[in-house]
Amino acid sequence: MPKKPGTNPKGEFAFFNVLYEDGSQRSNRRVPSELLGGLEGDEPARAFIVEQDREIAEKGGRPPPVIKSISRVGAKKK
Repeated sequence: MPKKPGTNPKGEFAFFNVLYEDGSQRSNRRVPSELLGGLEGDEPARAFIVEQDREIAEKGGRPPPVIKSISRVGAKKK
């Protein structure tokens, strides 16, 4: 049964844009908010996304792409 719009809890996920070494980009990659924060900040998001990419590449029978950079959606550039 489909969910009604607006019933997802806010803040459950943080979204990241990922840029790969080959120049491709993936937008709005979801990372659970509970992994983020603390002293590491957004660094645990990289490990989570690398693991997702590894699983996807394994299912597709190809090597996982190498991540060049990760930036949180909506975050200001430093």
